[in-house]
Amino acid sequence: MSHLMNTYGRQPITFTHGEGIWLWGTNGEKYLDALSGVAVNSLGHAHPVLVKAIQNQVAKMIHVSNIYHIAEQEVLANKLAEISGMDKVFFCNSGCEANEAAIKLARLYAHNKGIENPEIIVMERSFHGRTMATLSATGNRKAQAGFEPLVSGFVRVPFDDLAAVKAIASRKNNVVAILVEPVQGEGGIHIPADMAAYMQGLRKVCDDNGWLLMLDEVQSGIGRTGTWFAFQHTDILPDVMTLAKGLGSGVPIGACLARGVAAETFVPGKHGSTFGGNPLAATAGLTTLDVIADEKLRENAQKMGDLINQLLKDAFKNEAGVKVVRNAGLMVGIELDRPCAELVKMALEAHMLINVTAEKVVRLLPPLIINEQEARELVSRLVPLVMEFLHAQPLTKAA
Repeated sequence: MSHLMNTYGRQPITFTHGEGIWLWGTNGEKYLDALSGVAVNSLGHAHPVLVKAIQNQVAKMIHVSNIYHIAEQEVLANKLAEISGMDKVFFCNSGCEANEAAIKLARLYAHNKGIENPEIIVMERSFHGRTMATLSATGNRKAQAGFEPLVSGFVRVPFDDLAAVKAIASRKNNVVAILVEPVQGEGGIHIPADMAAYMQGLRKVCDDNGWLLMLDEVQSGIGRTGTWFAFQHTDILPDVMTLAKGLGSGVPIGACLARGVAAETFVPGKHGSTFGGNPLAATAGLTTLDVIADEKLRENAQKMGDLINQLLKDAFKNEAGVKVVRNAGLMVGIELDRPCAELVKMALEAHMLINVTAEKVVRLLPPLIINEQEARELVSRLVPLVMEFLHAQPLTKAA
């Protein structure tokens, strides 16, 4: 009997160790990891530079309170500011905590302007976390069900619909910010048709109305889309940006970055985190950034993501059950015409880790270190599984 709460539908496998993009189970078998712990293990498993840095830090100091200066944290903050163009960084432990910080920051920004009931525009199909505020901001009714009453103060519009945002701006409102994922990960790897135009449009609406533009880059950040951050595919800067997942390569860390007036909104006593940015987490974060830069993993993410995308498109070009294949770097989605959660089990049996999100989208988030041979092997393993599934599970009217 397990004493773990029943919060995950866990697959019947336990892993003992990993190396690169590979994991080994207790059964002694080797598995291709095309999920990276859901975009966390950007450097793969047991990267020697990361292992050494963490070992050295553990031998010196794991944790010290944020009521003291933490040298490692300040170095990481400086590095993040340098590569992002932002001014200040708040460290926490996860993506939902980073988004919670952003939501609190927006509300404090509003109250400082005399707005008593501030609202934040959020998107359909979005995912921002599972705390009460981030769950309320999330555009997934299934995830929200049973947790009512939700936190108020969110106005929802369709993703990649600038006209809907402008319509809200044109009428009397208490909006103070927009919270948006440049690429929707959990929602099904949805990418704006023209990311630059969409981001520039949101930036202008925010500038014209005194709103904060807040980007959730928890999944798309830290090199995964081919740039440090997805917004860098455009020529805008956000006011607030949230990070986590790939920032620590498996060591829990989150960050809320801000610039301009948003960077000066929090003052002592308004927000905090016991563990946020402790020496161990900060060392993992800084080492991750260094390795990504040294090994040119941003460029690799773009190149390998585009290769996987093209190989999949070629393989499925005559398969009616595959609606579309899309990618932003190594965020790859294969949208089918029917629910396909069964593919996760089928892939595991074929010694590969994948994910299905939004019911019908096979999501691939391999480590940024994946090479061409491994990318081709990933595709060669996955394509027959998808074909087998589609041919064995004919589409029904219910689907």
